[in-house]
Amino acid sequence: MYRFLWKPRWIVSHVVILGLIVSMIMLMMWQLRRLDERRDLNDRIAARADVAPAQLADVLGDERIEVVADGDRVEYRSVVVTGIFDADDEFTIPNRTLNGAPGRFVVTPLRWSTEHAPILVMRGFVPQAIDDDVAPIDEVEPPEGEVQVRGWLRESELPGSLQAEKVDLGNNRIARLDLDRIGAARGELFLPVYLQLAAQEPPTESALLSPFPLPERSEGSHFSYAVQWGIFTLIAIVGYPLVLRRVAHGGRKGSKRGDDVPTEPDSKTVPSSRA
Repeated sequence: MYRFLWKPRWIVSHVVILGLIVSMIMLMMWQLRRLDERRDLNDRIAARADVAPAQLADVLGDERIEVVADGDRVEYRSVVVTGIFDADDEFTIPNRTLNGAPGRFVVTPLRWSTEHAPILVMRGFVPQAIDDDVAPIDEVEPPEGEVQVRGWLRESELPGSLQAEKVDLGNNRIARLDLDRIGAARGELFLPVYLQLAAQEPPTESALLSPFPLPERSEGSHFSYAVQWGIFTLIAIVGYPLVLRRVAHGGRKGSKRGDDVPTEPDSKTVPSSRA
């Protein structure tokens, strides 16, 4: 009854279905891993960003700040630091969005210590209509003199799989906050973490500069996607054998309808034994 399962076209069907089942299981597990990563990120942000801000030097520890490499150890940590913005070395990072609107980040070095490297401060987001690239950026200039900045420490951005390693786009524009390459391109050493600004005193007097928020603390759709892939997997595991059973029984019924039943000879075609 099930001999048809070993025919070449059915063997191809088995392999395809098995490949789909394995792929769907892997996609389900991938979504569950993404869910765990998202939960870990939410916990890390809550533990580091929601606490009272500490002094930048205290958070970075007793090591020489210039060679701190473990950005993950302090990422999202709430800190406060006092210094002077170097508006002449300000630059922008294009191709960013906020609430679906295109625009750019404005990044300004903050010189906060005579002994240590300056820290880059991502001061906020400006809409695409602000097309000035000459430092300081018009209409969003930082305040002059000493300023106290509060924000969150962030890791250096690394190039994606489709991004070039070069960060200098020309015209005072930088592709991403890749701190080592920015330092090399601009000929200055910066701290290996940057500061995402939350507030400052005195503030920047411009409605065009919007603070950029931390990642949204939600679990996203990863769990629902994992459930969907699980349902698809069960449908394939249960449904395919039922299809095979239906095909097998359908073939057997066809044979009962007369495929293997011997027929009686037609009397009209049988020659007479009489001479």
